[in-house]
Amino acid sequence: MASALKNLSEYNENDLPKADDLSFGIVVADWNKEITHALYEGCYDTLVKQGAKETAIHTIQVPGAFELPSGAKLLLGKHKLDAVVCIGCVIKGETSHNEYINNAVATGITQLSLLSGKPIIYGVLTPNDEQQAKDRAGGKYGNKGVEAAVTAIRMASLKNELPSAKKSIGFGS
Repeated sequence: MASALKNLSEYNENDLPKADDLSFGIVVADWNKEITHALYEGCYDTLVKQGAKETAIHTIQVPGAFELPSGAKLLLGKHKLDAVVCIGCVIKGETSHNEYINNAVATGITQLSLLSGKPIIYGVLTPNDEQQAKDRAGGKYGNKGVEAAVTAIRMASLKNELPSAKKSIGFGS
């Protein structure tokens, strides 16, 4: 289990680029809201702690994890964003629904990121049970929302540091 090997919620603030001039979107799924809202708090607080202005963080809520890619696309169409974090939690149940949902969400987020040229961060927990989710939403394995924010800052900064290509792929960057 990757979480048992390393808690990425612990990071060196000095090694992370500042987020002062960056704009972020956060899409939060309401399903499993006890978990997703804890992840959101970790994400939001980390962005602000690293210098993101509260007015430069745009948040929307969607019904469930399946709607995260559409929510991210809606945010990208409404605001000029440097990165979007998608936060959700799909707990394995008695059926294999979680496999279909997780695959669809991961594929949608990946496709949107590649087509838009913007970092779209996969902040979706895929635990086997509720306790594993709690352990990753502020519990013994940290808060994966913090990790998603750190990833968003790093990827947005990286995109801004690289020279622009003369040709673009997709619908813009």
